[in-house]
Amino acid sequence: MNLLTQIEDFARQAHGSQRRKFADEPYIHHPVRVMKICQEFTSALPVLSAALLHDVLEDTEVPRDQLSDFLHQVMPSADAIRTLELTIELTDIYIKRDFPQLNRRKRKQKEAERLSQISSEGQTVKYADIIDNANDILTADADFVPVFLHECRRLLHVMSAGDPVLRQRAQEIVEKQLAVHKRS
Repeated sequence: MNLLTQIEDFARQAHGSQRRKFADEPYIHHPVRVMKICQEFTSALPVLSAALLHDVLEDTEVPRDQLSDFLHQVMPSADAIRTLELTIELTDIYIKRDFPQLNRRKRKQKEAERLSQISSEGQTVKYADIIDNANDILTADADFVPVFLHECRRLLHVMSAGDPVLRQRAQEIVEKQLAVHKRS
């Protein structure tokens, strides 16, 4: 079995029956699309693996140790370590549960500051994540759409270390979706 297929299967099992908020589909479709977007710009196994796993630590019950054990079982140690590092970089820290004293705007601002400092590979995966999320967001509550898209715009403003072509594509999609939302 292909290594990326094994990692996708792990992510599929981790996400279980979760569904996307703004698209009625199994959650796993999102990380697979993020990985495919990244594949247009890199063939680096840790980057593609982290794209598949980018929401596992944040949105599932899988702890870091279990993910690390799995990665070390299926890939060379250096790739497993880098994949885990990237996945951790992409996992939100400033979440409501851990920072109830901060409102969403402040949490997102702190998250943007943190993401501006992550690796270029991590930022590249985040660009792909923004692209896929921006494509789904127009079906969300009309009041939330501009909030989310402006958050994406701010992220793209401070995250400039990733693939420049993919960053430009993400910026264009966010601006396009803002314009579409404004017209509706």
